[in-house]
Amino acid sequence: MESRPESPRPQGAPRWVAMFYRPASGSWRTAAQSPHRSPVLYALGEMTQTMRARGDEVTVALWGPKDGAWHRFDTPLKQTAASQPDPEPAPGEPTSLAERMTGRRHQVLIAGLTKAGLYDLSAEDDTTVQALVERLDEAAVRRVAHWLATAGATR
Repeated sequence: MESRPESPRPQGAPRWVAMFYRPASGSWRTAAQSPHRSPVLYALGEMTQTMRARGDEVTVALWGPKDGAWHRFDTPLKQTAASQPDPEPAPGEPTSLAERMTGRRHQVLIAGLTKAGLYDLSAEDDTTVQALVERLDEAAVRRVAHWLATAGATR
């Protein structure tokens, strides 16, 4: 029986983070992150479905906050989308499509900042990210995230 590789704990303040294992490189990669669990679970499901459709082996880790610290949660990947009940949104989690899209734009910007090497964001940084999310459309947010990722790659 093959043992599952251990996922490293994400850096920075606790938030919801999905990580995928890449067997070819033997490394873990952050795939989605957000202050809310629902957008990360949604992204996790979509990415898992895509990877399985390609015939790739899927190994993931879900990290999130628990009692103010990082905690690794179990991921129910063997279930199909039809068999998973929709979880009740936790207080403060987005529920409407517009709020989910705002969460998605936030996730894209945070991923760009992570690729640029910025992990430990202050409250002021988070406020600035939120202001960008509220003012920019999806295409503009993706462009800014691309700039950040490119800047991080040139280090």
